[in-house]
This record gives sequence, C-alpha cells and structure tokens, in this order.
Amino acid sequence: MGVKVAKFGGSSLADAGQFLKVRDILALDEDRCMVVPSAPGKRNYTDVKITDMLYECARRASSGKDLDELLGQIATRYKEIADELGVSFPFDEEFEEIKKEILLGAGEAYAASRGEYLNGRLLAAFLGWTFVDAKDVIFFSEGDRLDSEKTQQMLSERLKGKRNVVVPGFYGSDAHGNIRTFSRGGSDITGALVARAVDADVYENWTDVSGCMMADPRIVRNPEVIRSITYRELRELSYMGASVLHEDALFPVRIAGIPTNIRNTNQPEEPGTMICYEAEDDESKYPITGIAGHKDFAIINIEKTMMNSEIGFGRRVLQAVEEQGISFEHMPSGIDTMCVVVHEDSLIGKKEKLVARIYELCEPDSVEIHSGLALIATVGRGMVRAKGTSANLFNALAKAGINVRLIDQGSSEFNIIVGVDNLDFENAVRAIYRAFVQKR
Repeated sequence: MGVKVAKFGGSSLADAGQFLKVRDILALDEDRCMVVPSAPGKRNYTDVKITDMLYECARRASSGKDLDELLGQIATRYKEIADELGVSFPFDEEFEEIKKEILLGAGEAYAASRGEYLNGRLLAAFLGWTFVDAKDVIFFSEGDRLDSEKTQQMLSERLKGKRNVVVPGFYGSDAHGNIRTFSRGGSDITGALVARAVDADVYENWTDVSGCMMADPRIVRNPEVIRSITYRELRELSYMGASVLHEDALFPVRIAGIPTNIRNTNQPEEPGTMICYEAEDDESKYPITGIAGHKDFAIINIEKTMMNSEIGFGRRVLQAVEEQGISFEHMPSGIDTMCVVVHEDSLIGKKEKLVARIYELCEPDSVEIHSGLALIATVGRGMVRAKGTSANLFNALAKAGINVRLIDQGSSEFNIIVGVDNLDFENAVRAIYRAFVQKR
C-alpha cells in the first residue's frame, strides 16, 4: 500500500460542492491518505478570499476598528459549508477565540493562518480523518525562515505509520509558539514538506487548472498542457514567471526524488502535469517544454577595449552592483563588452551612483543603461539534441518583425533567453509558440 499526499488549493475548497469533489477524489485512490488544505478561495470573480478577509481583520484590530461584522461574514461562510455538508462544528467557540487573540495583538500571521486552520478542521470532520495542527509540526527559526531539520523530524515522527490525516497548509510556529506563515501560496510548501516527511510515492497538487501550460494562456490562446516536465525545467520556467506551484515547494520533493502531479479538481480524469527528477526525451512531441517571461528589465552595458585580458574586471563590475544593493539576473558578455541585466525597479534612485562607481572601479570606455527590456525563456530538455532549435527561434522572431536585443544561453543548452522591447513581449511569445507547437 502506497502513500500519496494531496494538497487542495483554495478554489478546490471554496464551497460545499468543492468539498464533495475532494471527497470523491480521495475515495478513488486509497493511497491518497494525507491531505493538505488551503483556506476557501473565491467562489466567483466578485468574491473575496477568506485569507484576504482575515488579513483585513488584523489591520482593523491594529487601528482600533470593530471586527464583529467582518468576522461574522467569515463565520457565515464556514457555517454555510458545514450546514450543506451536514457537519457539526463548534464555530462560535472557534471565532470567539480568534477574535480574542487578534484583539490581544496576535498579528497578521495568526489571523491569516486561521483560514487554513478552520478549513483543515472542517475537512477532517467531514471526512472523519485525523487533524494534525500545522503549528505542532511545521517550525520557523529567526527571520521567519523555515527550520527544515526540526520540521522534517517532527513531521516524520508525528505522521509515521499513520493514514487518513489532514494537515492544514500555509502556517507553522516559531520557537516561542507564535504562529508564522509562508508567503502567499505557501500551502504548496506544506504539502511538499509532508510528502517528504512520509516519503510519499507522489505529491499531488490539486488546483483549478489541468496542469502546467506551455505558455501563458493570457498571451497564447488555449496553449497545450505540459504532460511531463523535470524539476530543473520547471525551476527555469517558474523563475521566468510561470506560476503554478510556489517556487519553494519544489525543493523538499526534488531533494527526496518524489514526483509532483499537478491535477484539476474540477476535471479529475485529466492526467495533468507530472513533474519528476528525470524524464525521457521522447515523452514530449515537441523539442521545447515551455515558454515564460517577464517585462521591465534594464541592461547595464559596459564597454572597454581589451576587457578580456584584464583580470578581475567582471568582479569589480559586480562589486559596484552589489554595493548598491542590486541583484543581477544575467550577465552576457563579449570580448570588449559586458552586460549586466537587472530589474528596472532595482535601479530607482541608484543609477547615477552605480554608473559613477563602475567608472571608479573599472575605468571603462563607456557605461550605458537601457530600460524597457523584456526577457523570454524558451525551455526544454529536448532542445539539447534537436537540430535547428536556435535557428527556428530566431527565424520566428525575425518573421514577426521583432528585434532581439539580448541573447543568453547557459551551458546546459536547454534554456535560450532572448531580450526584446517590452512592446514586443506578447508578440514574441506567440511567435515562438507558433514556431515550435502550432506549426505541427
């Protein structure tokens, strides 16, 4: 008998109907014996997430405003779900405790965490499963950093040999017992931690999409679903803007070699996307796996004759960047030129000091900063052996009338990054997608 950890997002538990879908999904496979729920999400486009309402409660308390009406709305939402499911739950006592703690200054983390806590309690009662409070098994150290070692130890001990357990996502506690939370979307991290702790066969992440898409559906109409992707590829796409999983949720399961399956609660028959440590090249019919990108980068272009023979030049450039508290994204270079790519926002109020410091440290012939750059990453393990991949990409951009301002390819050869003007971003993504996917 195996073990699968199933994390369900807010849209998967937004109302009683979604709870019923979750129960049916769990009943389909007895190996799905560990569940990590998020707080109830939006039921429709005009709805408000429970987590956002709880954050507002904390803000109102800090400014001396009344909480009763807003807490009442939150309680009503949970009671409606419980009533429709026929579950008896002591909401009045729970909300009295929540109100008391918020008024005593428990803070935003405590307030926000109650969404997952209550949903976990409610789901456990509905399923008849054991509830394990995340504050007793997920731990944070100073600076709200996850204490991985302690968390791994406590989770493993608490869940060893157990089945049919609900552990709410998103939060844990610090050394003083105070509630701490991950950043938004952090229930993904909890699910991955639980999967690693129980050495799960698969970590299933159930959401409202049928897997990772090959491109942003807001740019490319009806992009194809990625059926198989490696953690390394997903890391590249996530870094460049593709958002399905919380980025930090990749590491616990990747370290443990546990595959992650992105599934759709509303279409459970769909296989979704399987993320694994390694994947066979022939599993995809396309040489690329996906396309992702960001706007609003800037290029710091440094020129100096005989730069290539000057020892320490690159180090001094990066020293100047570091001294201004700026992190760089990419650093393509030539014989007499070096480019440092950074986010435009990081240069606000720092351009003059940065340029002056580069001149002081490096004595270049010129330093120029160009803004309005968009970066697009074309990622795919199949690119390594596919002939003509680069030619197809650049021909596609040329035919679309798009000027390439920057090219960067790592030594791994499965990621080509191009820089284009912000105004060309969407057209460039569509052109690349057409070249590798729609033409077939």
